[in-house]
Order: sequence, then C-alpha cells, then structure tokens
Amino acid sequence: MTQGTIDVPGRAMAGYFKWAFIVTALGLAMGAVLGWQMTGTIGGMAGIFFICTVLAVLEISLSFDNAIVNANKLKTMTPEWQRRFLTWGILIAVFGMRIVFPLLIVVIAAGIGPWQALVLAASQPAEYARIMHDAHLPIAAFGGTFLMMVGLSFFFDHEKDVHWVRWLERRMQEYATVRGIEVAFVLVVMLGFSRLLGPVEREVFLHSAIWGLLTFLLVEVLGGLLDRSQETLKAGAQGGVGAFLYLEVLDASFSFDGVIGAFALSQNLFIIAIGLGIGAMYVRSMTIMLVEKGTLAEYRYLEHGAFWAIIALSVIMYAQALVHIPEVITGLGGAALIGLSFWASVRHNRAAAR
Repeated sequence: MTQGTIDVPGRAMAGYFKWAFIVTALGLAMGAVLGWQMTGTIGGMAGIFFICTVLAVLEISLSFDNAIVNANKLKTMTPEWQRRFLTWGILIAVFGMRIVFPLLIVVIAAGIGPWQALVLAASQPAEYARIMHDAHLPIAAFGGTFLMMVGLSFFFDHEKDVHWVRWLERRMQEYATVRGIEVAFVLVVMLGFSRLLGPVEREVFLHSAIWGLLTFLLVEVLGGLLDRSQETLKAGAQGGVGAFLYLEVLDASFSFDGVIGAFALSQNLFIIAIGLGIGAMYVRSMTIMLVEKGTLAEYRYLEHGAFWAIIALSVIMYAQALVHIPEVITGLGGAALIGLSFWASVRHNRAAAR
C-alpha cells in the first residue's frame, strides 16, 4: 500500500454502501415509529417515512460534490488520518451538523439554553422552524463565502495543468500568481450582493460573509501550522490534523443549505436529523469508493465539475438572501455540472484510447 490510500481490499460496489444500507433501514424504521407516535395512523406513519426518504435524497443530491472534494483531499492524507476522518468525521457530520448545529442556531437566535431549545424543537416545532428560517440570511452569507473561497482556490492555482473549461480555467491559472486574487474576487461579489439588500439585511450579510472569509483563511493558516508541527513530530506525515480540520469545516459549509432547506419539508428536528443522517452516510460511502477506486484519477474532469458545482452553490446561497430558490434546483444544478464533467472525462478517455 502506498501513502494516501486506505488500506482496504478491493470491494464490490454494494460493499461500499453496506453501512449506508444498514443506517437507511434503521433510520426509516425510526421514522415510521416516530410517525406512528405523532399521528397514531398508518397514513401519518407513511407520510413521515416518505419525508425521511425525500430528505435523504435531498442530502445526497446536494452533497455529491462534497464527496468528490473530500476524496480529493483524502488522497493526500495518511491512511491513519483517512480512517479518523471517515469514523470521527461521520459522527461529527451526522450528530454535529444535523442535530447540534440547528439547536445552536436557536440557542443563539432566541437567547435560550440548549435544553430549552431541544424542548422547543419537540413541543413547538413551528416556532423552532420560524427561528431557523429567520437565521437563514447570516447562514447563507457565511456558508456561501466559505464555499466560494474553496471553489476559487482550486482554479486559482498556478500549478494546475488540467483544464476542463479551458478558455476560463487557463485564464484563472495565469492570474493565480497575483497574490490574494481570489480574496479580492470574493470581496467584490460580496459587496455587489450586499448592495441589493436593505440597510439592516446588508449589515447582517456583510458581517456574516466576512466571518466566512476569515474562517476559511484561519482554517488554511491553522491547518498549515498544525500539519507542520505534526511533520516535526513524525517525519513524512502529510495531510494530518490540519486537513482533518479543513474537511470538517468544509462539511459544515455544505450542510448549511441542506439543513435550512429541510425545514421546507418538515418542521420536526428529529425527522430532519433522520433523513439528513441517512443521506450523510451515503456521502461517506461515496467518498470511500472514490478514494479506493481512484475514480478521480480515472475521470480527469470530475474534480473540476465538483468545484464548479461548489462555486454555483455559493452563488445560489448568496442569491437566497434575495429570493427563495427551491432545493431541487440547487441539487439538480450541482448534479448536472458533475454529470457534464463525467461525460467530458469519458469522451477524453475514449479519444485517448483511440
């Protein structure tokens, strides 16, 4: 085994999704039980079961590009840190972002304690959903800014030598040597969007967006310092705790849109946690499959499609500060970009074979 690959023998496609299937069965069973307790009818139970299924599909469609980006980062990490991310990381993703994160939003927005927020979610789901909806603007600004920096950093890379959208990506590579160009670009977009908002909303948007930008820069700096310290302790170590921290913040940013959008389907925190948790397990399984099978190396433009989808998602999150954009459009848009990049990769492979 070489460094940067997970030490697991080759598996059939279904083998990668074994735990996802198990979590799906348990989650849907819990959803059905919860539906029966809430309604006491077969119809109500079936309705909750259906909502959990739709939420899982929503999470998968919104986070497929997240799996590709995770795989891109994981392949540079040591096997030990790969395993840590795929075990600890999924616990943080499922329990942290799907349960703790929505509770923290209500705790901060309503000025109440964590236990009170949990009681509010269980006893007054409509009020809980209203508070979550009111907090959408700062979340969209923060997450949109962070994701925009992630996407642009991939293309503004002077060492990048593979281009999908050649006329644009080559130009971005040429200007990558200009220090701080991606930061300047994000600031211009941030200020442009803020001009379309009212005075109060503009202040909230800019404040949250700046924190998103600072978080990205701090994670980059902290990640570099932590990894450098680790290399001092263990020669040859790469992509350790710093990369782990980066991936966790990245996962959180991807989750913002799905968590907020889920309240359009259900106002019950526990139903949302079940549905999105099922989807998160499939994202984890796809990440493992992409790393082990070397899919990113086999399909050379797949990463490009994922990072263009990230930039598109960041713009959509910004636009949601002005108008409501259905989650199905967000999910299908990202899937379409990834699908196009996959097809372009297949065409390239066929041409190379000829």
